[in-house]
Amino acid sequence: MSAVEPRYCYRHPDRETGLSCSDCGRPICADCATFAPVGIRCPDHAGTRRGPATRLKPRPVHRAPGIALASGSAPITRALIAINVVIYLITASQGGGFNAPGGALFDRFVLVGSNSHLALFAPFGDLAHDHQWYRLVTSMFLHASILHIAFNMYALWVIGTPVEQYLGRARYLGLYFVSGLAGAAGAILQAPFQPVVGASGAIFGILGAMLIIEWQVTGRLAGNAATWIGINLVISFAIPNISWGGHIGGLIGGILITLAYAGWRERGRAAMGHLGLAGVLGLVAVAAGSVAIAYLKVRGYA
Repeated sequence: MSAVEPRYCYRHPDRETGLSCSDCGRPICADCATFAPVGIRCPDHAGTRRGPATRLKPRPVHRAPGIALASGSAPITRALIAINVVIYLITASQGGGFNAPGGALFDRFVLVGSNSHLALFAPFGDLAHDHQWYRLVTSMFLHASILHIAFNMYALWVIGTPVEQYLGRARYLGLYFVSGLAGAAGAILQAPFQPVVGASGAIFGILGAMLIIEWQVTGRLAGNAATWIGINLVISFAIPNISWGGHIGGLIGGILITLAYAGWRERGRAAMGHLGLAGVLGLVAVAAGSVAIAYLKVRGYA
């Protein structure tokens, strides 16, 4: 990020920013940004006016080596999607095809709190007996069907791209993995005997981050993120065999992490910058709490 020349909001020239309008490319600060499903927009292209401001000729965009956060690119999101797809193809080839992935990799990575009451899942290994705690992380890279991974990767692309641009790569990566960890803990808390796979916990964590970002920018919680969260929670409870515990766990984790990024303040400006002590402590606290919740749930089955 240090390789990118500083840019300043075209409406507030004293504010350095890493965001830009996806329509016109002009740099905008967090107060001027409107998050939409297709990107970030300035007040002119969002169809809203946010009070008088000095109109200046946009500063020229200088692209240095590396990635400018305002360029519209999201390398971490792209990489995560690629990793998920590659692992899915491996498990599909080892198992029974695109709608029945399995095999050694799947059995090694799937999350099961305890299989002591379900002999069918005994080959998977579990947290209670085998202490394979890495499954809390690896399970978020597995998917159960072509529809499962297609839906998750589409959601990751649409939601993750603007959030990555807003938070920056380091914060976004921490958000993804620790939210996924919180989602795994929520899944174990809900159903410790049920095998769980999928990136949904991490994706709900990104939705939780977007909820806080919209709140910081607009002062309202009733925005796009709240709508998407409500719809997806309804789906989580309405359709059988969906780990609603994983979704809620990831959502809570993402909210807490983003509040930590902003220093627990409403106008804390979680955007860009360094990770900071509050952000590091937030990641550590949510990660440690997630592992502790999973441990306390499964230790009685050991």
